[in-house]
Amino acid sequence: MSPGLWQYMIEGLVVTLQLTVFGALLGLVFAFAAGLARVSRKKFLRALGFLYTETFRGMSALIVLFWLIFVMPRFGYQLAPLFAGVLALALNIGAYGAEVVRGAIRAIPQSQLEAATALNFTPWQRTRKVVLPQAIVAMIPAFSNNLIELLKASALVSIVYLSDLTFGAQLVRASTQNTAGVFGGLLVAYGVIALIFTVLMRFLERRAAASLGRTVPPGMIARIFRRTEASA
Repeated sequence: MSPGLWQYMIEGLVVTLQLTVFGALLGLVFAFAAGLARVSRKKFLRALGFLYTETFRGMSALIVLFWLIFVMPRFGYQLAPLFAGVLALALNIGAYGAEVVRGAIRAIPQSQLEAATALNFTPWQRTRKVVLPQAIVAMIPAFSNNLIELLKASALVSIVYLSDLTFGAQLVRASTQNTAGVFGGLLVAYGVIALIFTVLMRFLERRAAASLGRTVPPGMIARIFRRTEASA
């Protein structure tokens, strides 16, 4: 493969990572905002969180992307393609993340909340010191799954000609006519990226659990390495 074709793939890899990382960060903001709204005592906030969650969970990320790219300019709002891709993915994954946040917060024992109230904690102190430290540990495994789903969904931007990894692979395939080789390599590339993200999220989970004095069982990769060392 010529250097020019490799350049397509490298540039596409950068765009894919940007979409995934920035989409995850923005989606995390949406997830916490909507998740906390869903457990709020105020009906208006609960309704707002419910509306966002159910709307974007039931809507394809591709449709949201089409609206941001093709419909919004008709109302005078022209978004940069990369930002539109990040926003579409974040809105979609944030809706799923909101349910993760809500479920993790609801899982905190009521006795701990009552104890925090007895200690005269304000609602914000109770959330920051009692609820979130424990809830975040419970959220991370589900967030890890959402991150992988976000990575896979990032390939949708190739449909609107944003030069991500999938779009670069299509250009290489058109140039080389090697469909099996190019898409086989693309499959491996996404798998490796997903594996790296999984390892990083597992590390964050262990660190978050350790801050509460808890331990997390080793993941599959760690168990494989341990078996290899033991057999050696």
